[in-house]
Amino acid sequence: MANWTIRAATSKDAEALIRCIENAYAVYRPRIKDLPPVSEGIEDDIANHLVFVAVAGDRVMGGLVLVPKSDHAILANVAVDPGASGRGLGRALMEHAETECRRLGLLDIHLSTHVDMPDNVRLYEHLGWRRIGTSGNKVNMARTLQKHPSASGAIDI
Repeated sequence: MANWTIRAATSKDAEALIRCIENAYAVYRPRIKDLPPVSEGIEDDIANHLVFVAVAGDRVMGGLVLVPKSDHAILANVAVDPGASGRGLGRALMEHAETECRRLGLLDIHLSTHVDMPDNVRLYEHLGWRRIGTSGNKVNMARTLQKHPSASGAIDI
């Protein structure tokens, strides 16, 4: 059983979520010179979009930013602090994003990742995402959800 929960982020979570995101992307900074400022605007995201944090006690261990549009959602960011990796937290955050999309009636999710993060691209492909194009240094991907998770209890990822 997980020793963490996923909940909606509040403005009080902003600083900890920024730190979590920065820690998650720190491994990429030395080798990806054009990595965008991945935690920039988190306060605005919390106020204007769907932002969730995975917490253990009062520690933010991961988070996601989901931006609903009229016919799809954008998974703008998903991050797990390296100190919390290997616990299934990334998968749980992705599942949570899908649950939220279904709740909103949005069955298409889009994301962009960096071309110099091929491991991320492979992971997303493993989880059922497909490449839909590239734009500069971005690999654009999409996933179409089933209306409801499968009746067998398996999670649709």
